[in-house]
Parts: sequence; C-alpha cells; structure tokens
Amino acid sequence: MEEELAKVTVSIITIGDELLIGQTIDTNSAWMAQQLNAMGIWVHRRVAIGDVKEAILEALDKEGAVSDIVLITGGLGPTADDITKPVLTEYFGGKLVRDEITYRQVMEFFESRGLPTLQRNVDQSLVPDVCTVLHNTRGTAPGMWFEKNGRIYVSMPGVPHEMKGLMEDHVLPKLRDYFNTPAVVHQTLITSGMGESFVAERLIDFEAGLPPHIKLAYLPAYGLLKLRLTAQGADKVSTAAALSIFFHQMKAILADIAVADQDIPMAEVIGRALIASHKTVGTAESCTGGYISHSMTLIPGSSAWYSGSIVSYSNEMKMQLLGVQPATLNTYGAVSEQVVLEMAAGALQRLKTDYIIAVSGIMGPDGGTPEKPVGTVWIAAGSVGNLVAVKFQLRYDRYSNIQLTAAYAMNELRKLIV
Repeated sequence: MEEELAKVTVSIITIGDELLIGQTIDTNSAWMAQQLNAMGIWVHRRVAIGDVKEAILEALDKEGAVSDIVLITGGLGPTADDITKPVLTEYFGGKLVRDEITYRQVMEFFESRGLPTLQRNVDQSLVPDVCTVLHNTRGTAPGMWFEKNGRIYVSMPGVPHEMKGLMEDHVLPKLRDYFNTPAVVHQTLITSGMGESFVAERLIDFEAGLPPHIKLAYLPAYGLLKLRLTAQGADKVSTAAALSIFFHQMKAILADIAVADQDIPMAEVIGRALIASHKTVGTAESCTGGYISHSMTLIPGSSAWYSGSIVSYSNEMKMQLLGVQPATLNTYGAVSEQVVLEMAAGALQRLKTDYIIAVSGIMGPDGGTPEKPVGTVWIAAGSVGNLVAVKFQLRYDRYSNIQLTAAYAMNELRKLIV
C-alpha cells in the first residue's frame, strides 16, 4: 500500500549572487526541506543561481519540468539587483499592480519607525496580477503563489525570518490542502564511540530485514553517528507504530554506544540528564574559547543546569582565574593531563557546580611540536573527587577541531552523569 501513495516532489531555487560567491550561506533550503519532508513532500533538487534574468528563466523551466512544486527565495528586495519579481511577471504573463494590503503594511512599517518612505520602498507593494499574494507580517516584500501547467510556483524573500513566516503562515498550509501526501515519520538514534563502517557491520542483518517502506540512513556528525530510520505510510499513527518496533530493535543492538534516541544536540542530552538529577555544570575552556558554553546556552532553559564558564586562554589566566600552579605549567605544558585536571579542580571550586568540563589543546594550524602535534587535546570532566582526563588526537582544520573537542568533551561528561 505504501508504494501506491502519491509522491509529491519539490525543487528549491535560491537566488542571489551572494550565494554563489560564498558571502551568504544558504540556510533557507535546509530549513524548507525539513518542513516539506515532514509532510511527505520530497525535495527533488536544490539549485542556487545568481541575479541574472536568463538564469532565473532557465531554472523555472527546468525545475517546473521535473517537480510538482517550485519554491523560490531571494531577489525581492528594493534595490536594482533584486530582479526576481519583474522576471516572474514576464514568465507568467502578467503585469505589476499594487496590492493594497502590502501597500498599507509598507507605509505603516516606515511611519512607525519615523523613517522616510522612498519610491523603491513603495514599489515593494507591486505584485504580478496573475499571482495569489501571500502577505508578509515580518517584512515588506510579499510572497507570491503562481500556478502554471499543473505546477505550483511560490516566490518568497530570501531573509530567513521572513521566509519562515510565509512558509508557516501560508505556504505549508496551502500545500497540505492541495496535495494528498503520504505520512513520513523519522526516528533517530545518536551513537558515539564507534565508526560508521563498524556500526554498519553490526547492523547488516537488521538492515536486510527492514521492509521496503522503512529506510536506514547513516549520518556522521562531529564525534557522533546518527542513525535515522524513515518510514512512509498511509497515516501517521500506524506508520509511527510500525517504525517504533524496528527502532527499538536497532537501539537494542547498539545499546553499548547509544547516546540518545532523539535527534537533539549533545548539550541538550547533558541538560536533560542534569535536570533529572538536579545537578549543575560549568566549563573551564582554553582551546575552545567558550564554544562549549555557547553550545550549552543555545539550549532553551539551560539556566536551570548551566552555571557559567571561565575562558582561560593564556597561561596567565589559567593561573589567575583557575589556580593552575606555575610549576605544573612549566613542567608539563598547558596541553597536558596535569594542567587540565588542575583547570577542572579550580573551576569546580570557583564556579561551585556539581560537574565540570575542562579543555586545553592545540587547534592549529600552527603551534604544534613533535611531542604535541596540532590536534592534541586534553579533556577533563567530572565532579569533586571524581575527575577523569582523556587525550584525543584530532586531524582537521582549526574550526573542525574546536567543534570536535566540544563534542568529545560533552560526551565524556555524559558518560559520567547518564
């Protein structure tokens, strides 16, 4: 039955020269793909193009030929390089007219801020007369819904906050009403401590026994491996129930390396464990420069379990703020088991937390020695009277090494509190 359900496809076109030169990272496509996939609409292709009329027209033709839906973001601003709206007007054979609701929104936007309203701002209210206007409550550029040859085309601003508002308020509800899509359910198991190929070996028989409508995906991340089971079916309840049986089988096979049975950040895993035990954590960071604390404070409600951080990048700050002994630094060096344990002990004393994470390492690209090459990291984690230190040897670029250090450090703490 699952194979007979309609498969609705979408192409996502992002427009802007800034995307092609790497000045702006396209986060819109990833977010839209997640929302669409959750409602059973499959992304066929993602395309980035510049602010060029011919490129936009070509992309509209190509994507409309292979997908039921074409979603477009970008090129709707008030400046001369924003050409999406006139190109869409030409493509769909209409003319620009003023949308009164958008016009009032534009005028109120500038008047409420005491700003002059330029003609280019007023022109934001012009829309093709062949579209359904999707009113933007988060900005001045409206969304536009077109239909042509049985295909749906939707144009939205490239500003992520505005695009998300239009998707949530208009586009997703309209697509849900328009198409009869299958239910799609995901469950993700996060593991740590075993490489992808070794995990795959352990799951050979399990994967071979999966029914056709359930697929397993391996998703490596920094210091982790995510295993996502995806099921497709007629309705959400029965599909989720069927998926749950296989998910628990997989979890039992990998029980020794399982971290979480939800796709959540490691910091949230730690936070939930600390809340359950009514404990707190702090960090003493050198090489990560506050990245671990940043990861923790990204989690809503982290004030219930995260107390603070001491970022002691220099040796002087390690001594002044954490009480690391000069003799320890002189004898063993900043990147050592002895120093990281003294950092952890000092932070526990000063931050008054139940648990601590301390890190010191050489992130690169310079600073390594034959004895301590770039990527050498010492991590300490634990509580008063129960501190453990672990050494890692990383091999990536500076930013990746920082991310990996944070992931490994939080996982070391997780093993002590979960």
